[in-house]
Amino acid sequence: MQRLNFPSFNFRFKNSENKIAIFDVIRKKFILLTPEEWVRQHVVRDLIEHKGYPSSLISVEKIVKINGMNKRYDVVVFTPNGSIAILVECKAPTVAITQETFDQIARYNFQLRATHLYVTNGLQHYFCQMDYEKESYFFLQSLPNYTSFTIE
Repeated sequence: MQRLNFPSFNFRFKNSENKIAIFDVIRKKFILLTPEEWVRQHVVRDLIEHKGYPSSLISVEKIVKINGMNKRYDVVVFTPNGSIAILVECKAPTVAITQETFDQIARYNFQLRATHLYVTNGLQHYFCQMDYEKESYFFLQSLPNYTSFTIE
């Protein structure tokens, strides 16, 4: 798999029927390794190992209803009180981050109301903080770590 713009992590892999799977520490099972899954696993490990978010507050690939249709978010990080701190949209490294990508996460967030959005293809990362009172958002250099969230 392609080298991504993340620190190195020790992943567990297995080969089954000539297909490689990667162990997902959140779902606690091996998942077929696709380019998007490679990015998603890096995001999860970075949130846990470098940003300090407890794995118990992270959810991966769950269904959410958007305009009556079932969609799947990539990663959500909850606060201890159950609200959504971060909504993450992952793309494969070959997929450019475009306005369409931001439109997709905005549609999901209309329903989920996360305080922060994170869009990545593993090479480029974009972080936004939402301001619902002003109906706007602003870009950040990086996501706050977990200890910053618990103080807010």
